[in-house]
Amino acid sequence: MKRLLLTIAVATLASLSTGAAELKPLNLWPGKAPGDTNTLAAEADHTKRTENFVAGRRLIRLGNVSTPTLTVYKPAPDKDTGAAVLICPGGGYNILAFDLEGSEVCEWLNSIGVTGVLLKYRVPRRPGLPAHTAPLQDAQRAMGLVRQQAKELGIDPNRLGVLGFSAGGHLAAALSNNHTERTYPLVDDADKLSCKPNFAVLVYPAYLTQKDKGDILTPEMTVSATNTPPTFLVMAQDDPVRVENVMFYSLALKNAKVQAEAHVYPTGGHGYGLRRTNNPVTWWPDRAADWMKASGFLKRP
Repeated sequence: MKRLLLTIAVATLASLSTGAAELKPLNLWPGKAPGDTNTLAAEADHTKRTENFVAGRRLIRLGNVSTPTLTVYKPAPDKDTGAAVLICPGGGYNILAFDLEGSEVCEWLNSIGVTGVLLKYRVPRRPGLPAHTAPLQDAQRAMGLVRQQAKELGIDPNRLGVLGFSAGGHLAAALSNNHTERTYPLVDDADKLSCKPNFAVLVYPAYLTQKDKGDILTPEMTVSATNTPPTFLVMAQDDPVRVENVMFYSLALKNAKVQAEAHVYPTGGHGYGLRRTNNPVTWWPDRAADWMKASGFLKRP
């Protein structure tokens, strides 16, 4: 752990002298991740030549992740607001759309003065366990580590959000509602700190409702006024993952009197990330930035 702290501190000082920068990825766990016993094939980009492009560009579909990491992207000092966001890429809990819904998101956050913290969580789904079990362990661990290192990273631990896409949107929502206890044996002092996000941004989130049960929320979505942070949501009506995820989760937030803002567009499908086209849904980053600013999360100290 001391080595980890030193790495973060040195990398942060280097970034402050050069402006916005991507820091060296840091392993989440000091050893093997909890519960992992099987050996996976080597981590690799699983994108095939026949895969569809997004906005005319290919994307990285990272698979076989057994060593989860954090990568910190710092904004230029003259833009830095002190806010930070943990980013959870999507991919159906089988792969990670690592640039489309990861590194590109960090770059956008840097442009509005926010530190981006890219979470490379474990995929694919672990046999015999709910799909989000290992990823939620990684997300809880990541939030505690970032909060522990807030001073060294130059961020405000009370303005630390989470942002997720698709399955990563489910992970961000699961973290937003499951933070009072760790879902793994405590490793160190970082695991004694709160892993509750101060706010959440859910972009075309999946798996929030149970279609076969009248679209009631899944059991891990324990929404309440004291449990769930302020949330921004966006989705298209023609999304094959089903816009009901946003609509019913938004209704639960409203009924619990949790601050929320939801944007539902008529078209746009799924998996566009931040790559802007003529489709209005791809302008969601502007709306999210407006919401974060209006909510006080981007207020410079």
